[in-house]
Amino acid sequence: MIKKEEVAYIAKLARIELTDEDLVKYRTDLNKILGYIEVLKTVDTEGVEPLAQVTGLENVYRADEVNTADIADELLSSAPETSGRFIKVKKVL
Repeated sequence: MIKKEEVAYIAKLARIELTDEDLVKYRTDLNKILGYIEVLKTVDTEGVEPLAQVTGLENVYRADEVNTADIADELLSSAPETSGRFIKVKKVL
């Protein structure tokens, strides 16, 4: 069983501020998850082939080719606001 203090420590590491109600809720949720993991540990997997995925598909890669397209002026003309050859956007931070 995970303790309330451990949930608070995990939240601190993740830089998440939790109320006392949140700590109780997440403690309950984490204990349910850990309990389910204990149930999964008891499943008999003898004779089951290990696998990383179920479809058998493999990645299909495309050729990494340079595509020159002179559409800078077209792209800039569709931007709401520009500064020289750059698109102006609002500050994020």
